[in-house]
Amino acid sequence: MVNIENIKQLAIDKGCEVKENEPMSRYTTFKIGGAAQLLVSVPNISALKAILKLCDKEQIPVFLLGKGSNLLVSDKGIEGVVIKLEGDFKQITLVEDDTVYCGAGVSLARLCRFALDNGLSGLEFAWGIPGSAGGAAYMNAGAYGGEMKDVLISCNHVTKSGEFGTLSGDELKLSYRHSAYAENGSIITGISVRLHKDSKAEINRRMDDYMQRRKDKQPLEYPSAGSVFKRPEGYFAGALIQDSGLKGAAVGGAMVSPKHAGFIINTGGARCGDVLSLIEHIKKTVNDKFGVELECEVKPVGIL
Repeated sequence: MVNIENIKQLAIDKGCEVKENEPMSRYTTFKIGGAAQLLVSVPNISALKAILKLCDKEQIPVFLLGKGSNLLVSDKGIEGVVIKLEGDFKQITLVEDDTVYCGAGVSLARLCRFALDNGLSGLEFAWGIPGSAGGAAYMNAGAYGGEMKDVLISCNHVTKSGEFGTLSGDELKLSYRHSAYAENGSIITGISVRLHKDSKAEINRRMDDYMQRRKDKQPLEYPSAGSVFKRPEGYFAGALIQDSGLKGAAVGGAMVSPKHAGFIINTGGARCGDVLSLIEHIKKTVNDKFGVELECEVKPVGIL
């Protein structure tokens, strides 16, 4: 394991909360994952830039943790520094009548409520997605016919070497479950979204409708990382898995949800290896039966 005592001391000096060998199972919606070598909760841009610069110089790996809703963390944990954005990164501001700026650490739920409170429509599709604003921009999150691409106008970020920057418009390279940040390695620090005015009653009605649909169709009562596979062109992953007879299929504590075949749930004590084995079984079975290759959208992280 790399020596990161100097990172630890810098983080403390910069007012960060630092935890060593912190179990990642506490921070992911899957409730799976070994220990992070160093978990650093960063309160402001100055601290973030300093830590990233030193990590870059010392060649220490860095991983940004959002709400942990799309992650499968290795049982062996994560080497190096895991960063959580706190403090200034959890602020939301109404910049103009129709434009909201929010820190990357803000939950999507809180951002949606802020939009509702200000009579702004466009984010209803995100109500119920258990991620952060930064994570949603990073992967162009979407549901029910909407996606971040529809409202996102720019992202602020800090590069791996600790330099501040901004991407906007086409520079964001937004496509299905993808953005420029999946390639450039920079950390999103804040996002700007442009919405439109509507009645609070109508916005609230749509939010309630989407939430009820989630509750009816998704296994929200179990730990999971949401939809496991990207939607194959011309198909629905959940339908292919169901039609392959895989509902209820299990490896260890990991199971294909009997409620929605697009989800893998942790029925208790599931390990990363259980989930990975089940994913491979699903991919092979669907490919053998339908000739369709499923692509995983849950991100494996950590020491393999």
